[in-house]
Amino acid sequence: MRARWRKLIPTPAQIERNRWLRPFAHRLLRSELWRFTRRSVPRGVALGLFVGVMIPLAHFVVAAFLAVFIRANIPSALAATFIGFPLIYLALVALAYRIGEFLLHIDALTVVQPIGETLQSTQGGDLLQRLTGAGLDTALGLLVIASLLASAGYVLSGVFWRWWVTRRRRMRLAARRQAREAAA
Repeated sequence: MRARWRKLIPTPAQIERNRWLRPFAHRLLRSELWRFTRRSVPRGVALGLFVGVMIPLAHFVVAAFLAVFIRANIPSALAATFIGFPLIYLALVALAYRIGEFLLHIDALTVVQPIGETLQSTQGGDLLQRLTGAGLDTALGLLVIASLLASAGYVLSGVFWRWWVTRRRRMRLAARRQAREAAA
């Protein structure tokens, strides 16, 4: 399974050879963007999940571009954008429509209407519609889902990272302990 993921995610050498990415290669090939650290991996996962849900087309390019600016791990950002694949995305869009419809219906029942007024005064609704290519109900729902998935992805990948590092450290300590006991 690991080999399958490695085939899908471009290597730094492939990026350097790509004629479209060559002008940006010096930024994309910085080592901290490809190194797996406890801070960069959760950032990459959160970014990839958010972009994979919000942007229906070219989410690989957008995720890699944004990873440079927020110093996120590029491979984890690209891997997390797989949430936007067609079958999953269709289910997300259907759920997003329900969520957006519910939020706008609740907003219409209030006197102040904070969501509707904010979307109109800041033209956020137009931006969401252009970004997602969907109607306002669906775009608002996609924003909610993307935010929740990105937050959950950040927290869960941080917890997983901590568990992984702790497990590896325990294994190293146990191996050292066994080696000392065997030598004695």
